[in-house]
Amino acid sequence: MNKSLLFITVTLVLSILILSACSAKGNVGQQDRQQVKDELILAIGGEPEDGFDPTTGWGRYGSPLFQSTLLKYDKDFNIENDLATDYNVSEDGKTWTVGLRDDVKFSDGESLTADDVVFTFETAKTSGSVIDLSNLEKVESMDNHTVQFTLVEPASTFIYLLVSTGIVPEHAYDDTYNENPIGSGPFTLVQWDKGQQIIVEENPYYYGEKPSFSKLTFLFLAEDAAFAAAKAGEVDVVSVPPTFAKEEVEGMELVKLDTVDNRGVMFPYVPAGEVTDTGAPIGNDVTADIAIRKAINVGVDRQAFVDGVVEGFGTPAYSVADNLPWWNPHTVIEDNNVEQAKQLLDEAGWKENENGIREKDGLAAEFTLLYPAGDQIRQSLSILFADMMKPLGIDVSTEGKSWNELENLMYSNPVMMGWGSHDPIEMFNLYSSGTRGIGYYNANYYANDVVDEYMNQALHATTEEEAKSYWQKAQWDGETGFSAQGDAPWAWLVNIQHLYFVNEDLEIGEQKIQPHGHGWPVTDIIEQWHWKE
Repeated sequence: MNKSLLFITVTLVLSILILSACSAKGNVGQQDRQQVKDELILAIGGEPEDGFDPTTGWGRYGSPLFQSTLLKYDKDFNIENDLATDYNVSEDGKTWTVGLRDDVKFSDGESLTADDVVFTFETAKTSGSVIDLSNLEKVESMDNHTVQFTLVEPASTFIYLLVSTGIVPEHAYDDTYNENPIGSGPFTLVQWDKGQQIIVEENPYYYGEKPSFSKLTFLFLAEDAAFAAAKAGEVDVVSVPPTFAKEEVEGMELVKLDTVDNRGVMFPYVPAGEVTDTGAPIGNDVTADIAIRKAINVGVDRQAFVDGVVEGFGTPAYSVADNLPWWNPHTVIEDNNVEQAKQLLDEAGWKENENGIREKDGLAAEFTLLYPAGDQIRQSLSILFADMMKPLGIDVSTEGKSWNELENLMYSNPVMMGWGSHDPIEMFNLYSSGTRGIGYYNANYYANDVVDEYMNQALHATTEEEAKSYWQKAQWDGETGFSAQGDAPWAWLVNIQHLYFVNEDLEIGEQKIQPHGHGWPVTDIIEQWHWKE
């Protein structure tokens, strides 16, 4: 087959696939589709593998779409009521009482009551999912519109579970709920073609602001096909990787959303010698030296990661929570200072040998940086990181591993990781001595008694402002902390912007800082989207 014929064949096949995926809207172009003012087509992410059940994690990284939550964030992360009319916390921080609206119905017309809230949280507690309700002792309905939560220990972060957990109906919940969700959110699911699309329509019983769009179609397309659909005028919103973001798409504009979708290097914090319960080695003698970790944090050029790996579509990262309300801005350090990094190493006794590699007491400053195989961005970050270490006299090799392999290797090798949540409990999970070796969180076995105390005070605070002050001190109090200013158990590198081509006539509102790239966080205020005047 000659090249011209091959190009025509590939183009025809791709066009057929795009048009087929968009069949719910008909085979029409962008100009014609704009006449259908109350419908949108979106290709903004992958298909949720576990479906749409909030009790197993749906909605943690954005709006649950089909369900409502008790509380919600505004654009500045202030807490507002959603289903709740008010809430109060007892003096000891253990009892949370929430009043509910009395005008809420599920999408099947049944009223939402306190019993549904109780059922939701009891179900989530026993689901064995990513939702951690181990601190919830009990939840009770005091009357039809009042719920009381009793905690084992005071926890200021419980409020974020009230923000992120969508309420499900007790009367309509069964083993197939994740595929047939009924809720009190702005939209209801009407069709799910597995592997292709879902179609949602406006919930006629929704108590909140009436959406401008009565029908939404979410397409599940690979990045190349999604971008081709945008170029063909077949979608109104499409998420794209940095490689496509500099392209021109007629009738669409690029929207860049800042995030805490971060990437950074997790350093084993303790010396080698111990093993986990499953026999995995713990610790690394090189990265256990604070001088190595500090020098790396000072010597890396974070802006170069932004410019070189994500093509300018990101921001330098200094913590796991940059610019969120509980972030401490004093965690920002001066980087790209190779001379200062060398001085730190010299003063700590790391001297260059004849090969230009530093040594201390016979130990060479060398390690392997691991990354998830198949993740191109993390691979590129790792390779650039290794290059930056050469002038410091630190020899870094890079290697991709499967997640199954990383689960055994991450306790003793630096790993290019990624986090980013709208809940400060993530900081506790990453840096508390009590979470060492639990899952992927504190896999580097970091511990600092002062940090532990600050975070415990944050958890036991009875107001958000008090909690924030302790979270910030845990990061850096002027003398110690878990940030690069202090113990530097991580070298955070870059926050990756979320990129969307959006119909130039569509207004999607002012978005919050986006979390890690799971779910569909851009839909958080989708009921407020509208065509521009």
